[in-house]
Amino acid sequence: MLTKAKLLRMPAKKYMAKEQLEFFTALLNEQKAEAVVEIDDARQRLRVPPECKDEADRASFEMDSQLYLRIVDRKSKLVKKIDFALRRVKTGEYGYCMETGEPIGLKRLMVRPIATLSIEAQEKHERDEK
Repeated sequence: MLTKAKLLRMPAKKYMAKEQLEFFTALLNEQKAEAVVEIDDARQRLRVPPECKDEADRASFEMDSQLYLRIVDRKSKLVKKIDFALRRVKTGEYGYCMETGEPIGLKRLMVRPIATLSIEAQEKHERDEK
């Protein structure tokens, strides 16, 4: 199995070769599984409200519910991005910037495997948003 250290030591000509794509596919699938567990947990907590004996309990439950709803929303968006990244693996586009076509880079992908832009393109995008 390819480790992060071995991955970083690979020659540039091996960028997004079979081994690297398998590494990132496994990483993406692992992150997706974790997100799905968190979504399921949050949804379960929303389905089974505790007994609220007074206003303080009810207020606490309402705050917790808001938190769980945000978790479901955020993690659901992450799952969609992971699915998009997995589709890009299958089409051979994974690891390459959607704007420039240049390699995104292994270090960036290890930190953010769902990245679709190179650092330079992402920074330009953020500057343009301001």
